[in-house]
Amino acid sequence: MTENFEKEPVDTPATGSPEAEVPATPATADTAPTSAAPAVAAAPAAAPYEPIRAIPVRHYGRWISAVIVVALLAALAYGFSQGDIIWGTVGDKLFDKTIVQGAWHTILISVCAMLMGVVLGLVLAVMRLSNNPVTSSVAWLYIWFFRGTPVYVQLLMWFNLSLIFPVINLMPLYKNNTVAIMTPFVAALLGLGLNEGAYMAEIVRAGIQSVDLGQTEAAHALGMTGSRTMRRIVMPQAMRLIVPPTGNEFINMLKTSSLVSVVQYTELLRAASNIGSDTTAIMEMYFVACIWYLAITSVFSVGQYYMERYYARGSQRSLPPTPWQKVRANLTTVRRPKVA
Repeated sequence: MTENFEKEPVDTPATGSPEAEVPATPATADTAPTSAAPAVAAAPAAAPYEPIRAIPVRHYGRWISAVIVVALLAALAYGFSQGDIIWGTVGDKLFDKTIVQGAWHTILISVCAMLMGVVLGLVLAVMRLSNNPVTSSVAWLYIWFFRGTPVYVQLLMWFNLSLIFPVINLMPLYKNNTVAIMTPFVAALLGLGLNEGAYMAEIVRAGIQSVDLGQTEAAHALGMTGSRTMRRIVMPQAMRLIVPPTGNEFINMLKTSSLVSVVQYTELLRAASNIGSDTTAIMEMYFVACIWYLAITSVFSVGQYYMERYYARGSQRSLPPTPWQKVRANLTTVRRPKVA
């Protein structure tokens, strides 16, 4: 049987009465309140801060691979040191007058051929992208021929052009024997420059097509002409993608220039070969040529890096560090700071 208990109302003393003025007696262990709310536990004192000790991860694989690579390089250096090579000849001929002159000729023909290739590449790229079917077809045919034939063959063809055209006759403008015109420098320039123009045309075309079409449409909406849009809007944005492969092409041109020795042009390799044939120090002179090629390409590679860094402005939040900044960063991280 269930019993119902009704809670009787408690009379609240009126304000100002003697009962209301009597202070409440604090509850004790003997007189604990029966309906008091549960006491809230005091918050514990905050624990003192302990710094986190970072333990660096040990990369044993890196150490093992580094030791293997260093051992292989040491074995390679030891093998060359024990070979039948007169290293004193390498040092004596490194700054020989003929070698220095050959290095200058290498730089000269490479720069001239590269400038010719860049100009031709710009023209051919614009022709290739033109809506005119004639200019587009001519540009495609040029690129197809010069990219499809070896540059060595092209050099030989230009050098022996007098076999099929003994005289170059431009009617009232110019007339002369082909042998007098087609000097070794001219043959080397035409062979390298025309071949490079075909490759640069594709590089420039890819850079132009990478720019969003909306940029051109917005420029035309502002009343800019097609040529002005190409110069002021499209090309500055395309240069960010054109410069890196162009720098690689120039580095490749420095090494490809060694082929012009076939047309009797005295560049670095031919100069070294001539000295090697006279002194029988053939391998030593090849080492001299390799050292010069490495030095020249290294210098121009640094220039290429700064050019890429210049045109990267606006496309990245922060510019990539310079080589000197990389060296300083590596030197400061050699010794790992101690963690307290």
